[in-house]
Amino acid sequence: MHNKLKRILREKILTLLRNQKEEERLVKSLAIGNKLFQMEEFQKAETILFYASFDGEVETFEMMREAQKLGKTIGLPGIIKDERKIVPTAVASLEADLETGPYGIQQPKIDQDRTLREDLLDMAIVPGVAFDKKNNRLGRGGGYYDRFLASLPPSVLTVGLAFDFQIVDSLSFQEKHDIPVSCVLTH
Repeated sequence: MHNKLKRILREKILTLLRNQKEEERLVKSLAIGNKLFQMEEFQKAETILFYASFDGEVETFEMMREAQKLGKTIGLPGIIKDERKIVPTAVASLEADLETGPYGIQQPKIDQDRTLREDLLDMAIVPGVAFDKKNNRLGRGGGYYDRFLASLPPSVLTVGLAFDFQIVDSLSFQEKHDIPVSCVLTH
């Protein structure tokens, strides 16, 4: 039953994301980005893991450019599909350092020298299909972020980004391995 509910909610919200007008997506993303940049924790953070937005998600590329202008080190998740894991990887150039990953999402070329140790991250910006009022998240179903969030030290602030229609009252079907984020920024 839980899996069916998850699947229905996931499909419903993914459809809303894909159908949102691009102009609206960018305007709302800008407002969400402004909230992020006003957070004291963001201002103090030196190393931030972002996600590469795709498929209607809150747009992150402009946020990453801004963060780089502020002198912050930014990273993106490199996905190793066989191991079903995320490798946080530093990105110097959003133009030159990215390639299309296994799910069609832009990701850094995975390189041992550019790997960001999880205990060196100050903040991780986390995508989600839906979040609830207690900051639980519903992902796309691969489990990559659940495993990744479970491996992060408690010192790393995790921030979900979502449009207002991605916030639901309760994701009551969450399981033990589902890790909530520290906070969710929305517009």
